[in-house]
Amino acid sequence: MLYRPRHAHVGNRKLTLAAFVFAIAALAAVVVAGVLVTDGATVTDFSQKNLAPSLGHPFGTDWMGRDMLLRTLAGLSTSVLVGLLAAGVSSVIALIMGAVAALGGKRADAAVTWLIDLMMGIPHIVLLILISFALGKGFWGVTIGVAVTHWPSLARVVRAEILQCKQSTFVAAARKLGQSPVSIAAKHMVPYVLPQFIVGLILLFPHAILHEASVTFLGFGLPPEQPAIGVILSESMAYLSAGMWWLAVFPGIALIATVLLFDLAGSNLRKLVDPHSSQE
Repeated sequence: MLYRPRHAHVGNRKLTLAAFVFAIAALAAVVVAGVLVTDGATVTDFSQKNLAPSLGHPFGTDWMGRDMLLRTLAGLSTSVLVGLLAAGVSSVIALIMGAVAALGGKRADAAVTWLIDLMMGIPHIVLLILISFALGKGFWGVTIGVAVTHWPSLARVVRAEILQCKQSTFVAAARKLGQSPVSIAAKHMVPYVLPQFIVGLILLFPHAILHEASVTFLGFGLPPEQPAIGVILSESMAYLSAGMWWLAVFPGIALIATVLLFDLAGSNLRKLVDPHSSQE
């Protein structure tokens, strides 16, 4: 095994931390900017309709004269907020299910494992559309749909981490010292599981955002009057044949960039909390 100087490890860790902070700051800036320009994103000016990208309108304008940069920022903010809420609820479900499977005995483990396999056997987008449609679509329909379909993968991770911690030598030593199950869970299991849980939570965000945009694009998500990337992309399809490429290209690139920022944040956070990858 090659020896690496300690200062190189410290330098890698600082770069990793800097990349994580940059990704989080950029995402926060997108959300704040989107909230601030929500009113401006709906302002129409038919004298400025169908303008190509320019200095005055970097993303161009649409068929109603609305500025596409403002619409894209407002749409990203809406999509990110929906993704955050849905991923947060989904992670809580994953934590509960993983803990029940790991600590509830063989029958509970078998039941949760069967449910996880069942959920993962059904395509996310199909189940999400059914749930969103059954709940009347809209904000809450798509949010609940994303939340109840994205927990299985994280639940498996939580289950595996708890089982590994449960069988560790330090937990066995704590039992022999007479510590109660509640004390063991608070002092040993929570600190052991929490880092991987947080990483899994952050990595849920891009999936939630993409699936929200996909369902909205197909017409089963957020309503047309609400700024969202899925709505913008869906509406732009009717105008691509007329040469107005900017209506879809710039919002699509912005969505991909946002998803990549979440992935960058999750990947670098994993390096920071995982002792095996922190020295890479």
